[in-house]
Amino acid sequence: MLGAIIGDTVGSIYEFNNIKKTDFVFFGPDVEFTDDSVLTVAVADWLLNDHARSMDGLEKVLVSYTHDYPNPMGAYGSGYLEWVHSSGKRTPYNSCGNGSAMRASACGWVAQSLNDALELGKLSAQITHNHPEGIKGAQAVSAAIYMGLHGSTKEEIRSYIVEMFGYDIMTCDEIRPEYGWGATCQDTVPEAFAAFFDSTDFESAIRLAVSLGGDSDTLACITGGIAQAFYKDIPQWMIDKMVDILPKKFIDIIEKVGGISLR
Repeated sequence: MLGAIIGDTVGSIYEFNNIKKTDFVFFGPDVEFTDDSVLTVAVADWLLNDHARSMDGLEKVLVSYTHDYPNPMGAYGSGYLEWVHSSGKRTPYNSCGNGSAMRASACGWVAQSLNDALELGKLSAQITHNHPEGIKGAQAVSAAIYMGLHGSTKEEIRSYIVEMFGYDIMTCDEIRPEYGWGATCQDTVPEAFAAFFDSTDFESAIRLAVSLGGDSDTLACITGGIAQAFYKDIPQWMIDKMVDILPKKFIDIIEKVGGISLR
């Protein structure tokens, strides 16, 4: 899960200023965690503390985190903010936006089986992003993380993702020249998988994701979550940097999800 937040943070300064190369300062000047990290931690909080996995519980935690961190770098999507600030009963708004996929990484970490990963991904998405593509994006991320954590090879993960979800996953070199900004799952999830499949370690996965351009922080957030699960190892210098950046509340939840100590 920390991998997703590292990806978000590294990509934060390139979301609206794409870099299109892998050779850049990893934690560039003025990087910050964005709404992607806030909602990733919110979903993790729900999974850890609402054992019933209720929609009321998820709604409460999403709204609470959004109020606690109202102006993150990158900003929340307009449809999501309308949902948060609704004066009536909150209902899903048929979004296929990539917000469902970028907040789903903890689902793969806590899942007890591949089917559980799919179900948790669906639950985490459908409270807001109940469009089939929005649900599919969250499920794909959750499933890939579960598979990576439990020893699947890249070839096995690719085969499952392509067959289960129908994504056309090209190489980063094929994607990069023409790829532009898009905020749907369809425009983001296959590209995030491409960065993971082309990578050789955690750092290269993040660099490849950012180099594609587009919605850089979300791309790298999704890629980072999958890459951490597969490669297992995040360099200590990256962990130390994130401990300096993140609120203690975030660190506590990351540690509980991963069963690790960052400090």
